[in-house]
Amino acid sequence: MPRAGTDPARIVVFGNSGSGKSTWAIAQSALLGCAHLDLDTVAWEPALSPPTRRSLQESQSRIDTFVSANEQWVIEGCYADLLTHAARSATEVIFLNPGVDICIANARQRPWEPHKYSSPAAQERNLEMLLEWIRQYEVRTDEFSLLAHRELFSRFAGAKHEFRSNARDGRSESLPETGGVESA
Repeated sequence: MPRAGTDPARIVVFGNSGSGKSTWAIAQSALLGCAHLDLDTVAWEPALSPPTRRSLQESQSRIDTFVSANEQWVIEGCYADLLTHAARSATEVIFLNPGVDICIANARQRPWEPHKYSSPAAQERNLEMLLEWIRQYEVRTDEFSLLAHRELFSRFAGAKHEFRSNARDGRSESLPETGGVESA
């Protein structure tokens, strides 16, 4: 349901793995009563080992289907190539950038993600690889990097906010605080 007196919310949330994207996106979509899309579900072929990335065209088509089916939505992920596509329909972007150390701490506390791993043990076996990948965020130059996210943020012409903290305020347990926010 659209917010009274405003355009429908169409929010793209991005950042490093462990930055709080899923937590924020799930809470925000519940608060707004709108659809939520985790880009992991459109980026990867299900149940293939080793994991296989879908083609960019197929993933974009799945995003288009989701966007067309939902007036309001929150889309979250770390894939700048897919996020750029989704941002074309967005009214707002949120860049969660609390720093690598916070992302590592969050990843260590992450609950089991059954849409990504067959069991908690399988997720745990992947943890060290994930932590190393998180550590490389600031030096990588791929579509998952700080560089790619910073470029996406700077190019977006609509409302945008960068959160450099996962601290909470009274609005919702799961939303980043507004203090320390850089808005462009």
